[in-house]
Amino acid sequence: MDTRLPQKAAWRALVDHAEQLRGTHLADLFAADAQRFSTLHREFGPILFDFSKQRVVADTLPLLFELAAEQGLTERMSELFSGAPVNVSEGRAAMHWALRLPAERECLLEGEDVNQQIQAQLQRMEDIVRKVRGGQWRGVTGEIITDVVNIGVGGSDLGPLMVTEALTDWRLSTESPLRVHFASTMDGSQVSQLLGGLNPHATLFIISSKSFSTIDTLSNAATARGWLERELGDLPGLLRCHFVGVSAAAERMTEWGIDPANQLALWDWVGGRFSLWSAIGLPIALAIGMPAFGELLTGAHEMDEHFRQAPWEDNLPVLMGLIGIWNTNMLGINAHAVLPYDGRLKELPNYLEQLEMESNGKSVNLAGETVDYATCPIVWGTIGPNAQHAFYQLLHQGTEAVTCDFIVPARRYQEAQHGEAAAELLAQHELALANCLAQSRLLALGDAAVPDADSLPRNRRYRGNQPSSTLLLDELTPRSLGALIALYEHKVFVQSVIWEINPFDQWGVEMGKRIAVDALAQIRGGNTVPAELDSSSAGLLARILIRPT
Repeated sequence: MDTRLPQKAAWRALVDHAEQLRGTHLADLFAADAQRFSTLHREFGPILFDFSKQRVVADTLPLLFELAAEQGLTERMSELFSGAPVNVSEGRAAMHWALRLPAERECLLEGEDVNQQIQAQLQRMEDIVRKVRGGQWRGVTGEIITDVVNIGVGGSDLGPLMVTEALTDWRLSTESPLRVHFASTMDGSQVSQLLGGLNPHATLFIISSKSFSTIDTLSNAATARGWLERELGDLPGLLRCHFVGVSAAAERMTEWGIDPANQLALWDWVGGRFSLWSAIGLPIALAIGMPAFGELLTGAHEMDEHFRQAPWEDNLPVLMGLIGIWNTNMLGINAHAVLPYDGRLKELPNYLEQLEMESNGKSVNLAGETVDYATCPIVWGTIGPNAQHAFYQLLHQGTEAVTCDFIVPARRYQEAQHGEAAAELLAQHELALANCLAQSRLLALGDAAVPDADSLPRNRRYRGNQPSSTLLLDELTPRSLGALIALYEHKVFVQSVIWEINPFDQWGVEMGKRIAVDALAQIRGGNTVPAELDSSSAGLLARILIRPT
């Protein structure tokens, strides 16, 4: 019996169903059903999920649920939330969900309550946040800390950066200004540019690296350390006053010079791209305070519980994940755009690119076999209003099918704004809302949304039928953002179950870094180009090795 995924009964039923719908246009589906939105949207907490503009009909969801059942989604969810080693290639659990458990909840892993460890680290975070924000943490020369630089890459950068930018309205004022910055690029340009505008007497660095061996991060950390030593001298207590470390490798932090009192712990069961809920989120907490950071965790935990308990027909992560399977594998759409219509969410597409493509960008299944079906689509995007002037031309009139997620808050939190400033902010938010609704409507309906479309020349016509979902938040708050991020995390897991892949490893990023070690030695080693290199690499290396005279 052939057990490959494309040969399974539920998969083949979906393929047949998609073929039956192939000529159906979204405009026809809306024209035939005035209640389509009522039938095809769900709400949980602060999020309304509208998937009525997806190319699905009443029969589609039950067929997707049959596929999920055949793939053992219920059992795999139980394994995830029980601490089973679902990261099979590394023999580890994936317990990012435990990072947002309530303090009183027991969470056993191999007989040990890991939530006690989590709460202990949150308390250490709170102590650091209180000291820095309260002006009690001083630089080595006694000045109050005014700037914090997070040095990390990947999950140690993208998540904290995204959340810190998204929650700008929630930043708390301090007696002295406190600015949070991020440095990630290995070429040094980013960190050097930052340092040029900072006061070494009043700058605190957070070095975030799960392994504390990532060359990108350690290179930037060395640059920061050298800058402090040049500017302040080799003063006793320099490293203790100006560096905090976050890692699962305490010994390496100590060897580098991080004072044990300034070390925050991670665990091997937390993947980097799922780690913003841990001490990796320290820059978030420094920006918005620990109470708001706690609200972020609460929103994520509420989505965890919804994912665990809600029936599939009402379960937002399950629906999002399965609709993605439908688009990728049954409709053959391999590009997905993330389009937030709020400037505060400008880093969300970058964050989701890593979350989705590093997790599910795999071509080998759990049995070690090469798959014969598509997995993760190409995920890309930017702020919707900017995208309208960049690539919406392709979305509306190009030759490629693209699915889209439109993300927008219904209301703008504006407690800090009053009078004319509040009115101006509201007017601009309404403008963003109007454009979000208009663009998703036009992508779906095409000419059916255009007055007198038949009289227009071909180059001004719109084909429509581009599937999209809209995620409408009540407001962009720590709690709603936490729920939104956890929603995408669980969507990724659902899809990994269907595709029979491991979403918690990332072997595809490892070998390039190893080869780079050899390439670095070749660049620094002189004028010899190794004979074993391919002609392209050899030619580029030879050009690099031509030293200016």
